[in-house]
Amino acid sequence: MAEENQVEVEEQVEAPAEGQDGVATPESISLQDLQVLAQIVDLASQRGAFRGAELTQVGSIFDKLNAFLGFVAEQQAANAEAEEGEGEPEAPAEGE
Repeated sequence: MAEENQVEVEEQVEAPAEGQDGVATPESISLQDLQVLAQIVDLASQRGAFRGAELTQVGSIFDKLNAFLGFVAEQQAANAEAEEGEGEPEAPAEGE
């Protein structure tokens, strides 16, 4: 039975896409993936999945991940505001 499960899993795994040089490129991680990862860590710690000695390391990485996600969100908001400002036509100068 265990061997059957392994065969099914092996069939579902896809090979990484090949880049220009014929080198396999790994699938990238999106910001949404990182947000889900932060939620998973938070949920796991709430459910007691980590031992007390591990919580310092888990908390440290969780804080770094949250800081990174916050920074990226701020950058995206700033870029969105800048793009909105560029899309508006400028008012004509007073002498024109």
